[in-house]
Amino acid sequence: MPELWDLYDKYKSPLGRTAERGSRLAFGEFHLVADILAVGKEGKILITQRHPNKPYGGKWEITGGSVIAGESASEGAKRELFEETGLEANELDLRGTIIRPQTNSIHELYLFKGDFDESDIVLQESETVDFKLVTPKELYAMAERGEFLEYLYNRIKGVFPDILGESVKG
Repeated sequence: MPELWDLYDKYKSPLGRTAERGSRLAFGEFHLVADILAVGKEGKILITQRHPNKPYGGKWEITGGSVIAGESASEGAKRELFEETGLEANELDLRGTIIRPQTNSIHELYLFKGDFDESDIVLQESETVDFKLVTPKELYAMAERGEFLEYLYNRIKGVFPDILGESVKG
């Protein structure tokens, strides 16, 4: 069964239509994407390594993915977090929205603070191949070395400077 996305305008108003994942969206049509910065015990950030068969394979990132038809962005964020990491979030803090016309997407960026550690993580085989819990300084170093997706680090830096702390200035 194909994955369907609800379509929105740039103000996040529903257009009353859906599109199949992978189909070309028209100018002014957007789909929702949820990105989740998960912070566990000791303030460490959960990052996952992309499956080698996916675009940017082998790179590190935070959890995220497209919101499917019928879901709100926060419901999609909770589903993605659970599917990709096995973590269940009762509450998420919406921290920012980024509109990306070049990809016809509206990214909702959420913060999940949980009492989790490495033993709680269960990876989704087709999506991710590894995970790490890193400090903000370690994340910065990974971004500098090109191991963490640069565009994603820049989003995190812009939306979550309080989480990254001094490493943002690095």
